[in-house]
Amino acid sequence: MNRLAHLIDQAIGRVEHARFLDRIADALSTAVGTIVPAGAVKDLASGTPTAHPLHPPLTDVTIGMFSAATVLDLATVLDLTGRDDRTTRGLIGLGVLTALPTVYAGASDWSHTASAERRVGLVHAAVNAVALSCFSASWWSRRRGRRPAGVGLSLAGWALLTIGGSLGGHLAYAMGVGVDTTAFQHLDLDWIDVVAEAEVPVTGALGVHAAGIPVLLARHEGGIVALADRCTHRGGPLHEGTVADGCVQCPWHGSRFRLADGSVDRGPAIRPQPVLHTRLVAGRVQVSRTEQRSLRSRPVS
Repeated sequence: MNRLAHLIDQAIGRVEHARFLDRIADALSTAVGTIVPAGAVKDLASGTPTAHPLHPPLTDVTIGMFSAATVLDLATVLDLTGRDDRTTRGLIGLGVLTALPTVYAGASDWSHTASAERRVGLVHAAVNAVALSCFSASWWSRRRGRRPAGVGLSLAGWALLTIGGSLGGHLAYAMGVGVDTTAFQHLDLDWIDVVAEAEVPVTGALGVHAAGIPVLLARHEGGIVALADRCTHRGGPLHEGTVADGCVQCPWHGSRFRLADGSVDRGPAIRPQPVLHTRLVAGRVQVSRTEQRSLRSRPVS
C-alpha cells in the first residue's frame, strides 16, 4: 500500500513540475477572470456568503449522481437489455446538469492559483471534463436505445472521475488550496510589543511582526486595530493593499476585510481575518491573540 501511495505521489509530483502547462493554464485563467468578474456572482461562486467554499459540496452532489448511476449499472451488468434504464439515465442527466455550477465555482477558485497549484488544477479540470463528456455521451446513447454503449461510457467516466477527484483532494489536502492561510499561525496569548505608536500611519496600514507572525496595524475610529496580515484567501500581504471606508483590500485578488472585526466585506475570500487585541503602553503598541486553537499550539513559524 505504501508503494502505491508513493507511485501516486510521484505521478502528481510530475504534474506539479510540468511547466509546459503554464502557457495554457495562464491563458485559461485570464479567460476565467473575464467570465467571472469581481462582484456578487463571483462572491457566490467562491462561497463568500456562507463562509465556506461552494465548489466542494457541489462536487459531492455531482459525484453522488454519477456514482449512483454506476452502481445501478454494475447491479444489472449481466442483463443489459432486460431492465428499465430510465432511473440510471435520469441520475446521469441530473449529474450532468449539476456539473455546470460545479465547474463554474471550481473555475473561479482555480483562477486564483499559481505555479504548481495551477498546473495540478488544470489537469484536475481536464480529467473531469473528459469524464463529464463520457457521462453526457452515455446519457445520449441510452436515450437512443444503445444501453451497452451507455454502460461502457459510464464506467469509463466514473474511472476518470475517480482520478479527477483524487487530484482535487491533493489540491486541498496536500497543497492547501482553499484552506485559510492563517489556520496554523501561532501567537501567544501574552502581550507582545511590536512598534511605537507614532510609526502607525494616519492613513494606510503598517506591516509588522509579532513573534514571527505578520500583523497589520491601522488606525480606525480613533484607535489602532490589528489583523493577521496574511490574507486568509491566498496569503497576500494586506498591509500593501488599500485602506478605505473602514476596510483593507488585498493587493492580490481584491478581497476586502473590515478593520473593525476582520469580517469579509467582499470576496473572493470566504474566511475573515483573525483580529488581535491591541493596547498602548508607554507609547508602544502591543498585541495579543484573542484565542488559541489546538492545531495552532505547535505550528512552524
